[in-house]
Amino acid sequence: MRKYRSGRPYPLGATFDGQGTNFALFSAHATKVELCLFDIKTEQELERIELSEYTDEVWHIYLTDIKPGCLYGYRVHGPYEPNAGHRFNPAKLLIDPYTKQLNRSFTWSQKHHGYDLDSRQQDLIIDHRDNSDVMPKCVVSESLQGLNSHVYVADNDTIVYEAHVKGFTKNHPQIDAEMRGTFKALGQPESIQYFKELGVTSVELLPVQGFYDEAFLREKGLKNYWGYNSIAFFAPEPRYCHQHQLQEFQQMVENFHQAGLQVILDVVYNHTAEGNHLGPTYCFKGIDNLSYYRLEEEDKRFYINHSGCGNTLNLTHPRVLQLVMDSLRYWVDVMGVDGFRFDLAPILGRKDYQGNDSFYQHASFFAALRQDPMLAKVKLIAEPWDIGHGGYQLGQFPSSWLEWNDRFRDSVRRFWRGDEGMIPELARRLHGSADIFEHHGRRPYASVNMVTSHDGNTLHDLVTFEDRHNHANGEDNRDGHSHNFGRNYGVEGETSDAEINQLRQQQKRNILATLFLSQGTPMLLGGDEVNHSQQGNNNAYCQDNDITWLNWQFLSDPESEQGVVDHEQLLFVQKLIQLRKQHPLLNRLNYQHGLKVSAKTGLQDLSWFNCHGVPMAEDNWHNSALKCFAMLLAETQVFDASATQDRVQDDALLIIFNAHKHISRFQLPKLPGRWTRIINTAEPEHSLACKLNVDSQQPIETALIDVAAFSCSVLTYSQYDTQELNL
Repeated sequence: MRKYRSGRPYPLGATFDGQGTNFALFSAHATKVELCLFDIKTEQELERIELSEYTDEVWHIYLTDIKPGCLYGYRVHGPYEPNAGHRFNPAKLLIDPYTKQLNRSFTWSQKHHGYDLDSRQQDLIIDHRDNSDVMPKCVVSESLQGLNSHVYVADNDTIVYEAHVKGFTKNHPQIDAEMRGTFKALGQPESIQYFKELGVTSVELLPVQGFYDEAFLREKGLKNYWGYNSIAFFAPEPRYCHQHQLQEFQQMVENFHQAGLQVILDVVYNHTAEGNHLGPTYCFKGIDNLSYYRLEEEDKRFYINHSGCGNTLNLTHPRVLQLVMDSLRYWVDVMGVDGFRFDLAPILGRKDYQGNDSFYQHASFFAALRQDPMLAKVKLIAEPWDIGHGGYQLGQFPSSWLEWNDRFRDSVRRFWRGDEGMIPELARRLHGSADIFEHHGRRPYASVNMVTSHDGNTLHDLVTFEDRHNHANGEDNRDGHSHNFGRNYGVEGETSDAEINQLRQQQKRNILATLFLSQGTPMLLGGDEVNHSQQGNNNAYCQDNDITWLNWQFLSDPESEQGVVDHEQLLFVQKLIQLRKQHPLLNRLNYQHGLKVSAKTGLQDLSWFNCHGVPMAEDNWHNSALKCFAMLLAETQVFDASATQDRVQDDALLIIFNAHKHISRFQLPKLPGRWTRIINTAEPEHSLACKLNVDSQQPIETALIDVAAFSCSVLTYSQYDTQELNL
C-alpha cells in the first residue's frame, strides 16, 4: 500500500527531497484534485491519488516512494460553468504549471478540448472524453544545482544577436547531424566560436519554454516554429532536447558563460497556448480558469484578449504573479540565464486601476522585479506594444529596462530606400532616440536598435522583395505585415542582374553600418550577417524548414559565388562590431546635445552637417528632398589611458549618410590634423581598410571627399598625425 503524508503547500510543483516527493497545486475554486501516476514506458495510467490537504488555496500531498523520473499529471474537479468563468473537467489530464520537465512534445487531438465540438452550444457543453493518451506527462525531476557562472555585460556594451535554437544549428555542417536543432548543438564549440568571432555579447533565444502547436497549423501540416505559444513556464521545450535531459540546457548556458557570452530568453507571460473560449484545455483552464485568466466582466465565458492570441494571463492575481516570478527566478538561479526579453510586455503592466485597464509603469509585476534581489540584476528587455487600448508604450517602461525600438527600424528602412523628409527622424534615432528615452535618468542604451527581427523580413529580403510572399503559411498571403518599407531595386525576388545585386549588397552594408554606428543597443537578427533569406516570407512563424533554417552557404560551399558573398558580408559585420567596441564615441553612456565643446579641438560633442559639409541650418532640416547628411561625434573628455587600453582614442568620428542617387562631394571640417576614412560601403573590397587620408592643413580643395550614391562613409579625426588604424 502506498505511503503518503499531508505534505506542504510550498513550494508549488513536484519537489523531490531525496526520499519522496511533495506535490502542491494552487486552485482557489476546485472541489477536488487528483494526482495521476503513469507508467514510464507505456504512459498507461497506474493510479489516482486524491490530494486531500488544502492550505491557503493550495492542494498538497507527500508520497514517500515517488522518485525522479516518475510521470504524472492532474485531474481537477469543480463546476463546468463557462458563463461564471469555471471550466473544470476531470476527464482532461492537465500538466502541472510548475513542472520542470515534460516527457515529450505535444500531440494534437480534438480530445484536448474541454467542451463538445459537435454541440451547437459550443463550449457551453462539457466533453467527457479522456485525453490522457495524447497528453504529454510531467516528469518528477531531481533538484538541479544552480549555475553560478553568470556573465555580466554592461548595458551600454551589450550587442544582441537574436537566434533560434533549431534554426541556427539545423543545417550547420560542422555540427553532428544527430544533435542539430537542439540545446546541445547550440552549446557546441562550433556555435560558440562563431558568436565569439562575430563579436556579439549576448545571444537572445526565441522561446524555449514548453509550447504547443496550434490546431489550425497541424491541420495544414505546419508547426509553431517561433514558439510564442507557451504553456509550461518552467520546462525546456522537449523538441530542443537531444536526449531529454534538463542538464542539456544547463550545459549549453555554462558553455556560453565560459566563453564570456550571455544567454537571454524570449519569454511569453502575456498569454498561453489555451486560446480563447473555443480553445483547448491543457493546464490553467482546467485548474482554475477564473484565477489564471482575465475574463470579461459581463460574461466570464469570454476572455480579454490584449495579446491577439485569444487570452491574457491575469498578473493582477497574486498566485499568477507568483507563478511568473517563480518561473523567472528558476531560469536565472537554476538554469543560469542572464536576462529576458518579454513578448507583448505592456500586458504585464496592465492593471484594473479604478476601472481603468491601462498600462501602469508601477504595476505589481514591475515593482516585484525591481525589489527582487536576483531578478533586479539581470537584463530586462521589453517588446513595448500589445494590441489592447493604449498598447503602444515605447519609452514608458521602468528606467532599468531596455526596449525594442520600432521607430529606429522604420526610419532606417525608409531613409535607405529613398523616402523623402527622413533626415530629422533618422537623426533622432542615430542619437539614441533621446526624444523617447531621455527621462527619469534613462540612458541611450535603453533603445534596442534593430532593423530586422524574427517578426518580418530578413535583411536580405528587405532589399529583394517589396511585397510579402507568405503563401506557404496557408493563409492566402493575407498574414504578416503589408508595409515593410522594403525595395527590390527593379526585380521582385532573386535575379541574375549583376547591377541590381551589387546595389542590394551595398544597401545591406548601409543598413548594417547604420545599426552599429548609432547610439543605443544594437540587435542583429541571426542570419543577416550571412544573407539569410526566407524567400520573401515576412511571417515565417510556422515554417520549420529550410525557409527559416540558416543555410551556412559560406561554410558548406565556400568557393561558390554565394559562399564568397556571404563570407564578405560576415567579415563586414565582424568589423562593424569591432569598430563599435574600439571607438567609445559610438557607445556613449549619456546623451549628448552639442552643449559641450572640446578644449582640444573646439568641436561640439555632437554636431550635424549637410551634404556639402556645412553645419545643418534650419532650412536643411525642413528640406524634404535632402537625403544626405552627416553626424560628427567629438570627444570632450580626457581619456583615462588605463581604462581604455583596448579602445581607439579618437578626437572625433564623422559618419556621412548619402541616400541620393548621385555622388555627394563632402567638405571636411578644416582642422589641424588628419582625417582617415575607415568605412566606405560603396567599395566592399576596401570598405574595411583605411582608404583615405586627408591632411586638413593642406589647401581647402584637398579636404573634399566623394561619398558615392547610396553609401555610408566613416572617418576618424585626430588632431595630430597618426598611423593608419589597425582594424
